[in-house]
Amino acid sequence: MGDQESNAGVASTRRGNLSRLLTSVHRDGPSSRAALTRQTGLNRSTIAGLVAELVGAGLVSEGIAESARSVGRPSPLVIAESSVVALTVNPDIDAVTLGLVGLGGVVHKRVRYPTSGSLTADEAVNLVEALVAGMRSELDSRFSVLGIGVAVPGLVERATGTVTLAPHLRWRDEPFAARLTEATGYRCVVANDARTALVAEGLFGAGRGRPEFVYLNGSASGIGGGIVAAGRPVLGRHGYAGEFGHRVVHPGGLPCHCGRIGCLETEVRRDRLLAAVGLDDVTAEQLPQALTEALAEGLTRKRSTEVRAELDRQVGWLAQGLSDVVTALDPEAVVLGGFLATLADASDGRLQELVRSTGFAALSGDIEVVAAELGTDLLTIGAAELIFADLLADPQSYASLAS
Repeated sequence: MGDQESNAGVASTRRGNLSRLLTSVHRDGPSSRAALTRQTGLNRSTIAGLVAELVGAGLVSEGIAESARSVGRPSPLVIAESSVVALTVNPDIDAVTLGLVGLGGVVHKRVRYPTSGSLTADEAVNLVEALVAGMRSELDSRFSVLGIGVAVPGLVERATGTVTLAPHLRWRDEPFAARLTEATGYRCVVANDARTALVAEGLFGAGRGRPEFVYLNGSASGIGGGIVAAGRPVLGRHGYAGEFGHRVVHPGGLPCHCGRIGCLETEVRRDRLLAAVGLDDVTAEQLPQALTEALAEGLTRKRSTEVRAELDRQVGWLAQGLSDVVTALDPEAVVLGGFLATLADASDGRLQELVRSTGFAALSGDIEVVAAELGTDLLTIGAAELIFADLLADPQSYASLAS
């Protein structure tokens, strides 16, 4: 019994060490064995054995740093194997976006398929099934696919992958993960889009190195968000924490689909911003440049006044909502994604000033309001992390995850 317990302990320790090493090169980028030794506190021989096991499993490779190719002793780098991939899906009211992401956060492919309005859950499954079928030959020959990560603008029961409510898509109690697995043969994990973006920005973007921050994302579907406290996402009892779009900021405002009056997402809206600058059919990817050009180019004085009035109105309500969030949660920073980042940029620093001046001074006086850094890849990278999580926790499970 003692030997069995000892063997189990050794196996558990090795599994944990493999997880630490693979997680490090996935999140922090290529590292030398010496750097991994310093980061993990493990000795050189242990690192060598772990690297050899991960290389043998096809999860990492070793290469030579460019700076070491011509002078001095070669310095091997341990590199996450980007051919180990996750497919990603992001359905929204005007498009379905399909992505392919490798370990290390490498985005191999990201394609947006516009739709004429939101699709039903069944229509979305059928579209993804057709798109994946068209990629099957490439996937089978070049990649090892672990599964499909889905970022949905709505409430998701994480354990089952059921979309309990996505009001802008008009989905309710849709077992999306089960249907997509049945249609494609790949295991599927579904989560709220803002939560997946939160994870991506925390690992690879503006939240990196910040143990306390909140994230708000603005899209065609409204405003969502998430919370990181002590370096970990805060999920809440039902997994819905961070629904900042439904904080009431204007009691005398417009009715929201949630039943309240004057929610943040009814007062701060992408469609109203586009209408103000006279843009039609502009995607989230085009919006930052299009808005900048619309403000800078030959708009009439009257039109410019209207644009400025709408920008000021939305910046004002957004600042009030953020002030409330900062007062309640005391984060180090607020990270804004989607069209909210465009609003912040267009305000030329005014948004941050308003948040600092209108909030509880002890908490908001030095708050940073920053734009998300991952741009259009944000949800794609975040959705992939839903799939990579199990592999990173237990690299020895790779064979079963990839089968």
